[in-house]
Amino acid sequence: MSPAEALAVLAAGIGAGTINTIVGSGTLITFPVLLAVGLPPVTANVSNTLGLVPGSLTGAIGYRRELAGQRARLLRLGAVCLIGGITGALLLVTLPSGAFKAIVPVLIGIALVLVVLQPRLSRIVQARRERNNTEVPAHGGPVLVVGLLLASIYGGYFGAAQGVLYLSLMGLLLNEGLQRINGLKNVLAALVNGVAALFFVFATHMDWAAVGLIAAGATIGGLIGARVGRRLPPVALRTLIVLVGIAAIVQLLLK
Repeated sequence: MSPAEALAVLAAGIGAGTINTIVGSGTLITFPVLLAVGLPPVTANVSNTLGLVPGSLTGAIGYRRELAGQRARLLRLGAVCLIGGITGALLLVTLPSGAFKAIVPVLIGIALVLVVLQPRLSRIVQARRERNNTEVPAHGGPVLVVGLLLASIYGGYFGAAQGVLYLSLMGLLLNEGLQRINGLKNVLAALVNGVAALFFVFATHMDWAAVGLIAAGATIGGLIGARVGRRLPPVALRTLIVLVGIAAIVQLLLK
C-alpha cells in the first residue's frame, strides 16, 4: 500500500466512524476504498469489519448519557445481536459473495419508510394500546427480537446500512426518543462487529495494515460522530438517516 493509498484508507476510516456513530452505513465509505487499493472482496470485508470496531466503541462511549437506564434492555437485545452477528459471519465464509445482493436494497428501502413514518406509526400504535389497555413492552417484544436477529445476521455478513435497520426497528417498537435509541444502536452494532471480527481473525485472512488504518480513523470518527450526532434534533437526525439510506441504496444498485 502506497502512502497515498494509506492516507485514503485512513480518511475513509474517519468518515466511516463518524457516519456510523450518527446513523450507520460507514461500510459504504470504507469498503469501496479497500477494493480500490487492491484488496480482494472478502479480505476487504473482513478487514473492514475488524477495523470499524474501535469506532463503534468510541461512538458508544460518546453516547453513554443516552444509555442511562437501558442496561437490562441492552443485555437482552445484545444477546440476540451477538447470535445474529456470529451467524452472519459464518454465512460470509460459506455462502457465495453475492448471496444478499438482491435483498439488501429492499431491506434498506423498507427501513427508510419506517424511519419516515415512525412518528405517525408510533402514535397509531400508542392509541391502539390505550384503547386495549395494554402496556408498551419494555424491550420491544418478540417482533423486535426477531427483527434485530435478522438485521444482525446481515450485519455480521456485510453490514452496510445495518444501523439504519436498527434505528427503524427500535424507533417503531421502543417507547424511547431517537437519541436514546441511537445510543443503543451504537452498542449493538459494536457487539455485532466485534463478534464477527473475532470469528474472522481465526477463520480467514486479514490485511492488518488496512485494519490498523481503518481502526485509527474510525476511533477518531467515532468521537466526532458522537459529538455531532448528540446535538442533532430528531427531525434533522431522521432526515440524515433517510439521506444516508438513499445513498446506500443507490450505491448498492450501481455496483
